[in-house]
Amino acid sequence: MVKLRLKRCGRKQRAVYRIVAIDVRCRREGRALRKVGFYDPIKNQTYLNVPAILYFLEKGAQPTGTVGDILRKAEAFKELRPKQPQLRK
Repeated sequence: MVKLRLKRCGRKQRAVYRIVAIDVRCRREGRALRKVGFYDPIKNQTYLNVPAILYFLEKGAQPTGTVGDILRKAEAFKELRPKQPQLRK
């Protein structure tokens, strides 16, 4: 199974993260299938390769919680939000 998750880069006390598509069984710093984005929490900068992310999501990749939050903040993926069940009255 493939997941979209963060891969830590940068130096000590200055973490920068790459958003990567990676096999679940690989470790955090393992070899990624593809780099699909970038996130800098200190400068609050985000870069997303939207076509690549959509490709992996359509193929069944699951974003982790943090990556899911980053994608929601980008608001480019409104059409991919899971449908919420209707509450019966």
